[in-house]
Amino acid sequence: MQKKNLFKAVYLIIVTLISFSASAQQKHIFSLGKEAFLLDGKPYQIISGEMHPARIPHAYWRQRIQMAKAMGCNTIAAYIFWNYHETSPGVFDFKTGNHNIAEFIKICQEEGMWVLLRPGPYVCAEWDFGGLPTSLLKIPDIKVRCLDPRYMNAVTKYVQQLAKEVAPLQCSGGGPILMVQVENEYGSYGNDEAYLETLRKLWLDNGINVPFYTADGPTPYMLEAGNVSGAAIGLDSGGSDADFDEAKKHNPDVPAFSSETYPGWLTHWGEKWAKVDTASIVKEVKWLLDNKKSFNLYVIHGGTNFGFTAGANAFSPTAYQPDITSYDYDAPINEQGRATPKYYALRNLISQYVSYKIPPVPAAIPTIEIPAIKMEKFASIWNMLPSPIQSPQPKPFEDFDQNQGCMLYRTTLTGHKSGTLTITEPHDYALIFLDGKFIDTIFREGGKWSVKLPKTDSKNPVLDILMEGMGHINFAQYMIDRKGITDRVTLNGMTLMNWQIYPLPLDDKFIVSVKQTSLDGPAKGLFFKGKFNLSAAGDTYFDMSQYTKGNVYVNGHNLGRYWSVGPQHSLYCPASWLKKGENEIVVFDLLQEEAADVSGVKTLN
Repeated sequence: MQKKNLFKAVYLIIVTLISFSASAQQKHIFSLGKEAFLLDGKPYQIISGEMHPARIPHAYWRQRIQMAKAMGCNTIAAYIFWNYHETSPGVFDFKTGNHNIAEFIKICQEEGMWVLLRPGPYVCAEWDFGGLPTSLLKIPDIKVRCLDPRYMNAVTKYVQQLAKEVAPLQCSGGGPILMVQVENEYGSYGNDEAYLETLRKLWLDNGINVPFYTADGPTPYMLEAGNVSGAAIGLDSGGSDADFDEAKKHNPDVPAFSSETYPGWLTHWGEKWAKVDTASIVKEVKWLLDNKKSFNLYVIHGGTNFGFTAGANAFSPTAYQPDITSYDYDAPINEQGRATPKYYALRNLISQYVSYKIPPVPAAIPTIEIPAIKMEKFASIWNMLPSPIQSPQPKPFEDFDQNQGCMLYRTTLTGHKSGTLTITEPHDYALIFLDGKFIDTIFREGGKWSVKLPKTDSKNPVLDILMEGMGHINFAQYMIDRKGITDRVTLNGMTLMNWQIYPLPLDDKFIVSVKQTSLDGPAKGLFFKGKFNLSAAGDTYFDMSQYTKGNVYVNGHNLGRYWSVGPQHSLYCPASWLKKGENEIVVFDLLQEEAADVSGVKTLN
């Protein structure tokens, strides 16, 4: 009897697995009706929540997708960041950790979710350079988001590589991808119809056969300039009859949907936290549900701009607004993956409209506190300088294949030795030193790019400018945004020549190489280190409120940038980057001169 029951159980498991496999591979036809999206010929309402695989720790991908499903979504929208996958020119990574986009899409399918793919090549997304590789900026006169052949050559290689990963995952082949977006909000940037059509044809030539869509603001000029023939019209955002009527005027033969409905918003350094009222977003989503409009919540979960991935905005030649490290976004699912009151309000609303069963909310990821970690000064950037590169004039980071981090520019003053020093243009934050003495800082925002150099008794005074890059502009017309000193330095109008340049990328490889050094020299640009023991790992936020401006590395992982101007004063660290036993934290601070304790707290502050 026991054997019989065992065989029966095994048989049922095999049948279930075969059934699941067949279901997972079932092919579907997703098409564009005149008014609605059609799935296998029947009207289908997309209720999507957007999240970005690169911003979510790989270990938490499934939990975040489950959270979206438990809020009532049936679809996940995902940006793919080109510069995250093309790690250096011609070298692509679609396999390791967070880079494995095919795995993310397959997990969506395993969790019963469809996918809207947003592959760019440009995506905006408050991401460094809008997802474009900064290696393009090494080309002095590069033009992006158009048919510049050098740009399009790089785009073509990207599309070819990404298509290999995602084409087999289209719903037409049994995968979950319903639609693919062409470019992103192009009507806010340019009007090259041939460029957009070339992109569409590139995807077609590389095996993409599901429908395409665009995403633009619901205004006549944006919809006209961002148009792709035959593509569904995404509205960023669409929340009224007027918005959808505008789309209908533009093309009455394809459906429109709200491709970015905003439950939250972005925050820059030095601002107050951006907040979106729960009542207002519930009202907007209710209108969409009442009118049977498809929509995508941008974002349902934001995640984190780990490392040097945060972008920036600029709407004038002298403006610069870098984004904070957290991409919490005041989203329904917060940075740490927990449900907020906004989440439960939207979940309750959506449950009143959908016919499918909404699953229970997954358990929250455990959090931990870490008692004060004693930090010590252990190295100075001034005692770690590589061999200098000689240059008649300063050159930007990208000329040396460096994305962000820091770069030191050094020259000996001849002729003028004091007076008004001007950097044109400083991208983005500069520390000025004269004969090793700290003079002042310059921040790019606002165009105040001059400081006074005092008189010196030195016959040959040495000028040092330590530059920090803080994120490439990701939106609008000022996107060609090289880092470092991008033109020249003058003293009382005289152009300073004959520079020594020291690249200091502060990337993972660089940080591993940091060894204890003497601490003589300028009292800025210091490394601090601490060790701490854990009985068990858990999510935490490292409280950096006692430090000034820099980056934090935990067990070799770059958590991102902190800055005392706020509003963010703690940095998210997932449990998967911690371990039972001894852990190490390294802080590089541009301005801090003395060590201060660091602790782990449970919430973002």
